[in-house]
Amino acid sequence: MSDNNLNNSGSSVHDHESLERSIDWKQGLAIASGVPLLILPSLGYFPLWVAAAAILIWGLSVVQGFFQNIAYAEMATTFPKASGLPGFAQHVFTSDNYQGKYDKGKLIGGFSAWSYWFAWNPVLAIFAILVGSYLQGLFPGLGEMFTEYQLSLLSGVVIFTALIVVNYFGLKDGAMLGYILAAVSIVPLVVMTAVPFATGSVELSNITSQWLPTDWSWDMHHILILFGLFAIAQWSACAWETAAIYGPEYKKPGKDVPKALFVCGAICLLTFVLVQSAVIGVLGVEGVLAEPLSPMIPVAKAAFGESGSVIAIVMLIAAMILIIQTAYLGSSRAMHSMAMEGNLPKVLSKVNNHGTPILAMIVIGLFNLVLISMGTPAAILAASAIGYTCANGISLFAYVKAKKDARFANLDRPFKAPVGWKNIAMLFGLFNIPLCLIGVVYLNSLEVGWTSTWIGFIVLSAFLPIWLYSQHERHSNAASISTAASK
Repeated sequence: MSDNNLNNSGSSVHDHESLERSIDWKQGLAIASGVPLLILPSLGYFPLWVAAAAILIWGLSVVQGFFQNIAYAEMATTFPKASGLPGFAQHVFTSDNYQGKYDKGKLIGGFSAWSYWFAWNPVLAIFAILVGSYLQGLFPGLGEMFTEYQLSLLSGVVIFTALIVVNYFGLKDGAMLGYILAAVSIVPLVVMTAVPFATGSVELSNITSQWLPTDWSWDMHHILILFGLFAIAQWSACAWETAAIYGPEYKKPGKDVPKALFVCGAICLLTFVLVQSAVIGVLGVEGVLAEPLSPMIPVAKAAFGESGSVIAIVMLIAAMILIIQTAYLGSSRAMHSMAMEGNLPKVLSKVNNHGTPILAMIVIGLFNLVLISMGTPAAILAASAIGYTCANGISLFAYVKAKKDARFANLDRPFKAPVGWKNIAMLFGLFNIPLCLIGVVYLNSLEVGWTSTWIGFIVLSAFLPIWLYSQHERHSNAASISTAASK
């Protein structure tokens, strides 16, 4: 973003493209607090492959998030006007004073942002499908009126439209909705999983006796599965980096970004380990596999009795709306950031009078209504995880480049990672690309076939023609301005 987006006092100078600095770290945390709920689609999936060791994978993945997000926190405070991962990578990889039409560095940064957009974007479709499924469980009569696809599509239309309306008036209203939904979803989710430990419903033998599948071996086949699981796990367990994407909208990004990030990370570490432990501890691995989409319902029954299933559905629907909002706001900011950097058509950089990128939100909503036609959350998540792995890998490489590039050497860094952190970032960048990328493609081929993988690569590849058009548009506009000025 241009430096002209801020006046000397640091307050926002409103125009039709700049985001508005209106939130503090607590509001950013409220919006990002939906991230712990990203575990829900995978609660029954991970035990299928690694039994109770799924608990360890979730814990290690959140720890991985701390290593990665320390780098991202430094980047967020170094480039306070950049929108999180998509903004950092675009800014760092763009060549200095490049005079040509097609900057390869700009293409790399733009592709990273596009990958991140595709990583967050399908969350809307995944949870719209789950909302439809849970609604059918709450109101069985709906199954007679609508097919599963129709109910999912209707859920998507209602939720996406409502969130556009709520967030139309700015990010502060989105944060208020986040507070409300967090109160009626995350807190009960923690209680719902903690009560079985207190009442003795959790059998530790369900965990210790089924730590790994009986046929598990440390051959290349299982190692690739493990890399694939880490790729899918980080899609959920590392995703609290979304708190940094609102960098241009924090009042004091140097202080607000690290606070929002690390508090959200601590919440994720607690909830991811606790929820998976409770589910396996109560149901056992076989019981979890018998309820692959909704294992929280029998856990709620163990915690609260038969009425618990109704409570669970209501709470989880609220939770799903919260994570849909988190993804909606994150992906719309990524799209806005790409348009501002000239990596998407300029029309997508427009914001309304309240600083909200409404057009980007509408485009994302329509795209996800199409994605719902894929039918299963697992297939959509498999495609989305490819984008998230690419985005994290390139963003970590961007951090390493920013630490070495003389252009950024004298920039103020209100938050600094420990000395030598660029080596940590490089290590995890290589862990993402190529290891996790290869692993998730391999795992997808075993579980959901090649369709989701091809969809993932097709969506990612679609960025090239869009980017070429955007560069042509940018240079045409520059030429028009130059011609007008000369007259």
